[in-house]
Parts: sequence; C-alpha cells; structure tokens
Amino acid sequence: MESDSMDLKVRELLKEVTLDYSPTLSKHVNDTVSAIKDAIDKIPDDLKVTADEAPGFVRDIGADKVEFKFKKPTSIEIGGSYAIQCIVKPDINVDLFIRLPKECFHEKDYLNYRYHAKRCLYLSIIKKYLKFSSVKVEWSTLQNEARKPVLLVYPATELVGLPGFFVRIIPTTNSLFTIKKLNLKRSNIRALTHGGIPQATPKYNSSILEDMFLEDTSELIKKTFLGWKELGEASILLKVWARQRSSIYVHDCLNGFLISVILSYLASQNKIANSMRAMQIFRVTLNFIGRYLFNEIRKTNFFHLRCCTWSPLQKYGTMDSTSDGKARRVYHRRKGFHIKKLFQLLFVIHQLPSICHFVYQGLVSFRYYLPGHCGPYLQDEATLTLKCIEKCRDGGFEEIFMTKVDSAAKYDYCIRLDLKGKSEVHASGFCLDDECWRLYEQKVHSLLNQGLNNRAKLIRVIWRNTLSECSIENGFSILDREPLLVGVSVNSMENAFRVVDIGPNAENKQEALKFRKFWGEKAELRRFKDGTIAESTVWESEHWNRHLILKRIAEYVLLRHLSLSKENIVHILDQLDFSLLHGVRDPISFSGSLLKALEVLSKRLRLIQDIPLKVSSVQPLDPAFRFTSVFPPEPHPLAIDKGDVPRLQKLMPSCIQPLEVMIQLEGSGNWPMDDIAIEKTKTAFLLKIGESLQNSWGMTCTATEDDVDVFMSGYVFRLKIWHERGLSLLKREDGSDQFKWVSSIDKELFVRSQHSSMINGLQGRYPLYGPVVRIAKRWVASHLFSSCLGEEAVELLVAHLFLKPLPFNAPCSRITGFLRFLRLLSEYDWTFSALVVDINEDLSPKDEKEISNNFMLTRKGYEENKQNISAAMFLATAYDKASEAWTRFSPNVSELKRLVAYARSSANLLNKLILQDQIDSYKWECLLRTPLNNYDAVILLHRDRLPYPQRLLFPSELNQGKHVARGNASKVFQPFMSPVDFKGSLEELKNKLLVNFDPLRFFVGDLEKEFSNMFKVWYDSLGGDAIGITWDRFSSKKRGREEGEDPVDVLKSVGQFGKGFVRSVYSLKSPRLMN
Repeated sequence: MESDSMDLKVRELLKEVTLDYSPTLSKHVNDTVSAIKDAIDKIPDDLKVTADEAPGFVRDIGADKVEFKFKKPTSIEIGGSYAIQCIVKPDINVDLFIRLPKECFHEKDYLNYRYHAKRCLYLSIIKKYLKFSSVKVEWSTLQNEARKPVLLVYPATELVGLPGFFVRIIPTTNSLFTIKKLNLKRSNIRALTHGGIPQATPKYNSSILEDMFLEDTSELIKKTFLGWKELGEASILLKVWARQRSSIYVHDCLNGFLISVILSYLASQNKIANSMRAMQIFRVTLNFIGRYLFNEIRKTNFFHLRCCTWSPLQKYGTMDSTSDGKARRVYHRRKGFHIKKLFQLLFVIHQLPSICHFVYQGLVSFRYYLPGHCGPYLQDEATLTLKCIEKCRDGGFEEIFMTKVDSAAKYDYCIRLDLKGKSEVHASGFCLDDECWRLYEQKVHSLLNQGLNNRAKLIRVIWRNTLSECSIENGFSILDREPLLVGVSVNSMENAFRVVDIGPNAENKQEALKFRKFWGEKAELRRFKDGTIAESTVWESEHWNRHLILKRIAEYVLLRHLSLSKENIVHILDQLDFSLLHGVRDPISFSGSLLKALEVLSKRLRLIQDIPLKVSSVQPLDPAFRFTSVFPPEPHPLAIDKGDVPRLQKLMPSCIQPLEVMIQLEGSGNWPMDDIAIEKTKTAFLLKIGESLQNSWGMTCTATEDDVDVFMSGYVFRLKIWHERGLSLLKREDGSDQFKWVSSIDKELFVRSQHSSMINGLQGRYPLYGPVVRIAKRWVASHLFSSCLGEEAVELLVAHLFLKPLPFNAPCSRITGFLRFLRLLSEYDWTFSALVVDINEDLSPKDEKEISNNFMLTRKGYEENKQNISAAMFLATAYDKASEAWTRFSPNVSELKRLVAYARSSANLLNKLILQDQIDSYKWECLLRTPLNNYDAVILLHRDRLPYPQRLLFPSELNQGKHVARGNASKVFQPFMSPVDFKGSLEELKNKLLVNFDPLRFFVGDLEKEFSNMFKVWYDSLGGDAIGITWDRFSSKKRGREEGEDPVDVLKSVGQFGKGFVRSVYSLKSPRLMN
C-alpha cells in the first residue's frame, strides 16, 4: 500500500512539473529562435570586431590579439533539456547552441585567453543587433564562470503559462583546435609561471574543450533518451530532487546536464533497464552517486561511458593512456559503412559539473577531474535521500521532493564574507588557470578545514559572483557584490564544544613549526595528563556558551590569514542568544546547582522514617530539570535552609518560581477508594513530610491545601504525591486499556512524569535539544501564543526534528534547529496527518494503528464543517495515543491557522537573515517582535509591575487606534525588594517572598472567565507587557445590543479588572456583527 501511495504521488508530481510540449509552445520557441536568427542574419559579414566591443572583459581577462572579422555562425541548433523533453517547471528555458565559425579564430587562439575574449566579443556583436529587434537581452554566465558569458534572450510577448521564459545562447565550437594542444598537463597561459617554470593549466584547457564537445555530448544524450519515457521521467525527478537542495544544485556541483550524463552512463553500463519505472531508475542513480561514483573515480581516475551508436571518428585525434600511464595518440580511420559498435567517451571535468567535455573514440577512458570538496556533498545528499526512501512514510516522498533543503536549514553554522571592493581577491589577476573567485573559495575552504579540523563534518564554500544585471563588457570588478557564503555541518557536539585542540608532538619539529605558523600566538606547548607534551590551542569558555567556540576559531583563522576586518565577517550562530539571557548571562548556567539541590532533597525525602509509607521515588516535573525552561530559576538568597540574613548586594526579586517534584510512596492496600478521600490523604502525607524535613534538617516548608513548598539551596521545590490507584479507578470506569480522559490530578501527574522522563532522556542524547526548545518557546510566547501552544507541545514538536530529521541530519546549532521548527509548524499537513513522536522507539504496529484510528475519529466531521475538528494539532506519543494531553483543546483550527501564518513569516525572514547580507540586529529582533496592529484591541501593562521585568524583550507602545482606558500602577506589589524590606529575621523575610505569584496569569484567567464569549485573549507568559484581543462576532440584535455589550464599554471593563496592573487599553478594530 505504501508503494502504491508513493507511485500515485510521483505520477501527480510528474504531471505538475512536466512541461506540455504543445504546438503552441513549439511555435513560441520557434518564433523566438527565428527572431534570434533574423537578428544574426542582419549582421554584415566581415564586420571588423575589436576589443572596444567589450573593453573591460578583454582587459580583465588579460587577452591579446583579439581582433577578427565577423562571420555568421556555422550552425544554430536547439539543445539542452528542451531537445530531450526533460524541462522541469517552473524554470523554463531553451538552450540554443551557436557554433562559432573557424574563420574568426587563428591557430594559436587557445593561448592567453584569446579564445575566451573572441567568444565574448562575438556575443557582444549578437547582443548589439538583438537589441534592434523586439526582444530583451541580458548577460549571464555558463555555470557561474565569468570568462564564459552567455546571452539570455526574453521574447517580446510572454506566453500564458510560461512566465520568465528565455532562450540561452551558448557558443560552441567544433574541431577548432588540435586536442593535443589542450592536454591537461600543458601550459597555455604564458604569464602563469612559478620560479620561471610554466605551470600546467588544466582548468583553462578544459574550459575550451567544453565548448568544442558540447554539441556532440548533447547529441549523445539525445540519442540515449530518445523514445525512453521512463528515463526522461527519472531525469525530471532527479532535477526536482536537486533543485530542492540548493547547496548541490549550484555552479560547482550538480546541474541538469550532469544528471543527464550520469543517466546516460548508467544506461550504457546496463545498470538501468527499459523495464524499470522512473522511481526505480531514480533510486539506482542515487545509489550510484552515493556509493560508487566518487569511490571509483578516486581509485581509478577513470570512468567508462559506452554508447551503442555509430559516429565517424576520424574527426578527432584523441588522447588515450597506455599501461604505463603515458599519453599516446590514437587515430581512427573512417569506415565506409555504418555498423553498430561499442564506443566510449572521454569525459574531462575540471570543475564538477561546470566543465564537461566528451571526446569520441574507440576505446578510451573517462577521466574525471573532481574538486576536492564537491564529492562529499553529493554523496551526503544521495545517502540521506536513500535513507528517506527506506525509513520515511510513503517512501519518503515529502522529504525527497517537497522539502526544501537549502543552506540555511542544512548547515549548522553559516558565515558570510563581505568581499566587496577587496582587491586582494584578484591581486594576481582575475583569471589565470582558474578564476580568482574560485581560488578564493578554495583558500577559505582550506583555512577553515585546517582550523576546524574534525569539529566539522562538511564545509561548503559558495560565491555566486555573477549577476544577470551586470555588464560583462565592463569587466569583472563588479562581480564581488554578493557575499561569499560558508556552510559548516558539525561532526558531533562533543567535538564542536571541545575546549582544547591537541596538535603535533613537541618532538616532531617540522609539524610543530607548521602548527605554530598557522595558529600564531594562539599556539602553546602543554603537558597533558598522560605525560604527552604537544602543541595545542585552548578556547576557554563557560559551559553555557561553548557553542561559540566554532565562531571564535573561524574568526581567528580568517582574520589571521586573510586581509579582512571583523566587519567583513558575519557569523550566523548566536544572533538569537539575547532572547535567553537574564541580565548578562544565560540562567541555564545555574542548572548544576539546581540538580545538586534536587539530589540532596531526594536523599532526604527517602531518609524520612516517621511517615506510614516511605518515599519510594522522586521525579522532577518542571522543564528546568530537563533543560527546556526558557528561564530556569536562579538561586534566591532568601530561599535557603537556614542561616543569617544575606547582605543586599543588588535589587533582589520578590517573586520566586516553584519547581514541581513528584514523589511516590510505597504501595499499600489501605488507601481509600474515593477520589476526594485520596487527595485528602495525600495532603496529610505532604504535611507530615514537610514537618519531618523541618524537624530533621531545619528546612523551611510552607503548606497549602494542594501542595507543600520546600525552601532549599536557593530554590523552592513544590512537592506533589502521585498514587497509581487514581489511574486504576479510571481504568475500571472505562472498562478498557485506554484511559478515559477526566479531570484527575493523578492522571495529569502520570502523563507529566512520562513526558518529563522521555524528554530528559532525549536531552541526554542531543545536548542541543534544550537550547532549540528554549528559543522555540520564546518565539511562541513573544507572538502571544502562550494560551494556544503549551510548553510540552513545543517540546514534542522540537523532539520530532531530532528524532525524524530526514532529509537532514539532526540539528547541531540553535538557529538551524529554530528554522526547522518554524518550517515544521508552517509546512506540516496538520489537517490530514498526525504527528507521531516516538521518543523511545517503542511504538508497535498495533500502537500506530491505534493512533491512526484515534486521529481519524478527530477528523470525522471535517467534510461537513472544516472548523469541526478536535485536536487540530494532533500530537501522539507512547503515553498519549489520542493527543489528549497537550493539544486536545488548543490550538483550535483558527488558532492553528494564525500560528502557521506567523511561523511561515518568521521562517522566511530568518532564511533571508541567514543567507543575505544583513547585519542589522533590529532585523533579528523582528523575529521576536509581534505586530500589535494584528489584534482588534491591545492591553498594555505596567512593566514595573511584572513579576520578572528583566525578561521583557521589547517594551510595547502603540500610536494608533482609540485609547479607551488608562490606569496608574499599583503600589501594593513591587517586583524587587529594597533595602528597607531587609529588616527582621530570615524566616520573616522568607514570608515576604511571593511563591508562584504571576499577576499576568491571574489577570488573563479572570478575563477568560468573565469575557469568554466576547473575545479571545492572546498573551506572553514569559514576561510580555502586551495582551492582544480578537473579538468574537457580536450579535446585532439591538441595534441595540444589551447594555454592556458595547465594545468600548467592554474594553473599559477590562481596564477595571486589571486596575493597578493595566497601563492602557486601545481599540484598533470594531467587532464584526453577526445576525
């Protein structure tokens, strides 16, 4: 069934992206090509062409002797994906091969960039004459190679359904130069020497060879694809897959042409057969890329491509290799008859896949010049995709074809280098064997690879330096506008957060010297515990900010070895850390003392002897214990066991958060059977426990009807007793294995304990899980969604990113994890899919079927009424298969719709901030600034009456709408204790502490109770000073509605409810009327 679902989705995808090669389209393409041909025909023969047509290009490329007389192209033919009908929407363009005439070139024009200069000048003349026609013409480049410009021609009239269609004019040549002159070991740039010795120019030579064999290569691909529908469909699927992965579908890695080449090779080797379906070919191709392609090339340097076709071979003299590795000339005599014969291709690539060349010959090999850093990216993506097919639902269709795997979401750490105007980039010239931008990419890659060492799994360096709007004629100096982007995939958190890097042993003088030369003053000689004396670098850092070690290393290396300033380097790593700070440090740094205090409390609870039933287990419930609380409490000087009154060093908070801890007593058959009696018995036990703690260890305990608070080591622990009989009573009432959901303290405690235990285990496996959850919670609260999405729901959503990361690896940075969280919220199909979070991987097929059935029950009424859905966000776990614990009532359909819209907007903004040249901190703050004009009314609170004012991110102000109420701040409550308050004993001061006091929570509760049928309340539970209101539809009975239902009067009443706490109330929009 899963296979059938995958096939169905693939067929629908192919229908969606495959171009309809209708007569209308053919006419449109032919008309555009005819317009180009007509413009070229108007160019007079023997027109003298000089460097003045593109002076900047000729100057910067360093060419000489470039004048020639214009001759019309030898041929003009359509090629590329259009020729084999494998274009993938929405990017629709046609490649037009214009063969340059031999008469325009001299025998030695392969030297010193003369060919490239004449190629550009030839296009410049065509461009000039095309401007006289009705088409629009722009410059572009072939695979981001500035020395290989092409022309983009947009037709005068746009065909409906083909937005942005253009024809790409690509110059080609045929037998222009002798092949041996372009041997990859030969030097063809006289200025390129080292110590007076000419240097080989393999990439330069390959750049010319590409043009010489482009037409023949395309013809071969065309013959392979001809009449093979499934091969064409596989090509389309591979292009869709690649386009979703922007880090590989780029100038130095993968493109549609190379995809066609690889498919042709697999067909020639009988790796794929005519009987295969498109998805089977797709899988075989990925398996080849991921497991064999690069391994074979590295081992043998050869890649054999066969084609069962006949072609006259005497056209080319080609190079072959003898057994001793020396090149020898191979000549072919023309046969006087046509036969089917096995041929192979020589495929020379200097930069995968931008430069691809084929040479026909009888039995030669395919030499593959692979960039050192490109293979791992393709292998990584292919391997991850194969995992998607094996492990994901429906064969991984969503993950493979529908999920955007761009650099922002894929890489854990990104760096942008602003190199605009940096003459050091082209100090040796814009183009020698390779272009200066590619050389700079390699230099940056090499430095970071050496600096980060095994901290990084992959380092991707991309500089998209050519733009369509640039004028190639004016030279290359403007091609540094775009920033250079570096993406780093972390190897492991243990390596990434390592403080000390150990270098070579001190006895290895040569390696030690290299180490010191690279690291400079950062290198130091150290003796380690095992007695080893070695060079090392140390990156001292507090535990809570060790994620910045990567940034410090990269910045140090780049500043030391490149002529850059800090302003030129933008690290995308810590821009959102400000949202988690409490003052100047992250409160998570106090987690160590919190866990120690819990350990001591647990031991003391188990040691209590004077209660009828001993404490058998102690389990923390609060998010602070599992490192997912946005603001875990800091130790409070007054919340101590005993001692003297502390000296006041600074303002001290008057509020303190209690941390809930669940305890379980020994089993007994003497518990009462009634729910109320059980709760009363628990209260009696708690009082006795508090008394024992006070008597035995002098701990301060305060009791209420429901719980006991214990003051210890700067924290307040709130004790709760869980008794399993509450669950067994529910089971008997329901008569089945599934709990009937009723209000039960035991049921709630059980679910919370299960959740806490699972999340705590997950945090142990993924150290970065906690920081990502904290930022996600901060975002949810800052956009006033605290009443819609609970903390536990956020934890499960983020857990899904780590447990089911495909098509990515699990995130290893805060920003990457946060971006994926936003995309999960905005892109997941909440209406028709349940999100199953299997933390311990213990869900059986029976459990999964039960979850599916429960989900379908919640969607029964969808067809009749789209609002008639319970659990709009269905989150299923092993302890909650019906999504009743955290999302049963909220978010509802309308709340989820709003949440999705906010997540989509934030994800788009974050994506731009990562990838584009944006360093303004305000833009990053906008991720957590919610627009108050999206609400019908807004309540502003007194900031100095919030329990934790320092948690407020951005003070809220409004200068629009109708100001309907204003209030003064109450003097009864102050969030901080002043020196005047520090009078009396320690116990008296403890009594002044407000435990679990949150006026915002109480105020919102009152509003929801009093005005539940009038408006929806939106608020920030983490310290916001604004509350949003959206009206429910008002009844229009009276045009006079009942007294008190007037919106302005309602808002005034709201102000009265919050007297002393509410600063202002604004009305922005009137409610919609409903008959």
